[in-house]
Amino acid sequence: MKTLFFLLLVTLTGSLFAQQFNRKEPSMKYHMYVAVSGDQKLLRYDMDPDTGDLTLVEEVPAKGGIGPLCTDPQQKYLYAALRRSKELVTYKIDSETGALEHIATAPFDGGSCYISTDKTGRYLFSAYYGEGAVAINAIDKDGAVLAPHRQWIPTDEHAHCFFSDPSNRYLFVPHTMPPNAIYQFTFDETTGELAANEVVKVDARRGEGPRHYEFHPTLDVVYVANENGSSVTVYDLDADSGTLARRQNLSTLPEGFTERNTCAQIHIHPSGKFLYISNRGHNSIARYAVQDDGSLKSLGQTPTEPIPRPFNLDPEGNFLFAAGQKSDKMAGYRIDAETGDLTPLKVYDVGDQPMWIMILKLGK
Repeated sequence: MKTLFFLLLVTLTGSLFAQQFNRKEPSMKYHMYVAVSGDQKLLRYDMDPDTGDLTLVEEVPAKGGIGPLCTDPQQKYLYAALRRSKELVTYKIDSETGALEHIATAPFDGGSCYISTDKTGRYLFSAYYGEGAVAINAIDKDGAVLAPHRQWIPTDEHAHCFFSDPSNRYLFVPHTMPPNAIYQFTFDETTGELAANEVVKVDARRGEGPRHYEFHPTLDVVYVANENGSSVTVYDLDADSGTLARRQNLSTLPEGFTERNTCAQIHIHPSGKFLYISNRGHNSIARYAVQDDGSLKSLGQTPTEPIPRPFNLDPEGNFLFAAGQKSDKMAGYRIDAETGDLTPLKVYDVGDQPMWIMILKLGK
């Protein structure tokens, strides 16, 4: 009898241990959002994090010229700028499904070409290409962006990108030609106030036209994609003053290419090992290896969809997706973690004038 009881106890204990050992934590889910301006819609995809395959699950109507997207730091809310109607839309994100619930629409003083939130999630920054300005708006406790602007600061025509460094103290706003400069700002997160840095701007070299930038994840280095010059410039960031100093410049094009080209977006791999820039005209993604000191080495170009304005990487850096404004299609690529090379995967129809791609990793 004792032997039978002992065997039952061992069996039960082993079963419970096996159940506990095999219990899986709730998996994180990947979701992609694509702003398609011409068709006035926001596409929502489920993404397989292992294969990169996309499944279209929803088309959210988005009139008014939907363009740039961003989220708050906790990824509870998605913000979308409507460039033609000059509005900012706030959506609440369902952390399980990625579905969007409209919360509010705020009128803005211009059609924003870039939006971002500060690191506290209490303020939204925006840049204005046509109006030549930057602005800041408060975000309320329910996640909604409020109007009017707390500050509207004129800079110069063709302001293009605006977000804070990891310390949440400094911001830059590149201006393409003809201003051809990067304006420098400071930010006080306790007061929510922007101010021009003591060194107001850094002039780019003739014909470069700085457009978008990325911070290195661990070094005080900033990478700037030059729209008009088809190049990338490496700047050292002074962490005490919040100012940039030019270090290196490399072309985004292969030697001998003489046809028209402009650069669009720039993204750095989460590991900090690789950098990517889209070429509109050469129709490729320029690839770079990031050296230990933050300097760059060209790895060549990967062909992609015609006029690749928007592209992005998934949060783990396994895949890259690029959308062509001329083809109305989006191509997926697998990223080689050792070399940074891009291997083509599937191509998806997205619609007229894809403007922004954002990929989120959601879940608990």
